[in-house]
Amino acid sequence: MEQNRTIVVLQGDQTGQELLDEALRVLQPFVDSLSINFTTFDLSLENRRQTKNHVVLEAAEAIKQCGLGLKAATITPDDPDDVGSPNAILREAVDAQVILRVGRRIPPVRPVAGVHAPIAVVRMAVGGAYGAQEWREGDGLNEIAYRTERIERRVCQAVAEYAFQYAARTGAKVFGGPKFTVSPLYEGMFKEELDAAAERYPSVRYDPQLIDATYAFLLETTGEALVIPALNRDGDALSDLVLKMFGTIAGSESVILSLDDNLKTRAAIAEATHGTAPSLAGKNLANPMAMILAGAALLCYLEDKEVQRVCRAIRESTLETVYDGIRTSDLGGEATTSEFTDEVIRRTQAKLAVWDALG
Repeated sequence: MEQNRTIVVLQGDQTGQELLDEALRVLQPFVDSLSINFTTFDLSLENRRQTKNHVVLEAAEAIKQCGLGLKAATITPDDPDDVGSPNAILREAVDAQVILRVGRRIPPVRPVAGVHAPIAVVRMAVGGAYGAQEWREGDGLNEIAYRTERIERRVCQAVAEYAFQYAARTGAKVFGGPKFTVSPLYEGMFKEELDAAAERYPSVRYDPQLIDATYAFLLETTGEALVIPALNRDGDALSDLVLKMFGTIAGSESVILSLDDNLKTRAAIAEATHGTAPSLAGKNLANPMAMILAGAALLCYLEDKEVQRVCRAIRESTLETVYDGIRTSDLGGEATTSEFTDEVIRRTQAKLAVWDALG
């Protein structure tokens, strides 16, 4: 992607904003040396209501121009007549097709079911149950609810192609898929694109499974790296399960990708996979891992040697902090949010200084 050094920062709500501030604290020491600029948009629920979501569209336009976004978790109101989900608006506005979430080992946290190798969920970013038209007819026990969903072949193709590209790059197997036997036309379109991608990548192992079987077999997997392509809502639920299998839903970042016609990345929005955790707001107890890793992941899309060094240093330092027992309560530790971040910053700076000394 074009090397624009501006990161669009999307502020959020409750712990979402608190953890974004922690991630920015990790990045801040390197902003000047890496010539990185921040431009900020307030996507808090209050401001979205005040601007009637205009701020979300402004942020999306900035991301399309700059190519990089770092987003805090935000509140989606329950009232359907309210401002709705900023995530859905952003994804549509930047023409996103893919969401990548990777479950990985958090040493020495013991994963569920003995899983060790990474599991990547490559999910549709738009369509399906999200943004579907819904309505009801009738009264009482005769009332009927309807929903009209849609998916697009170009999005199916992008997700399928990216899944096989990622599997080829990481040596993983493409595993799982939609429930095409029940929905041969709707979900069958996605299965057709997965099969076509498998033919284009004959060296990539391909083990198609129905979504229910995918869940069941995940509890038996051990040492094999997997890439699981999924429809929008399937992938939403599946990625939460996968991340929890490795210890915590706050242990990995999420990256939303907009791909061009040649399936090259033209925009990336990194965020934590979890929500705003209102019960933890203001208590300095939430785990900042996912948000810190989101900031590092975003740097990886800048193809610059020095930026890549900083990206690697932040990622290694985050996992090493957990390894050495400095953990938040969700991982069985006693560290506060700020204490965890302070240690990541210290280790990152030390690691880079040592690397410089060793040449």
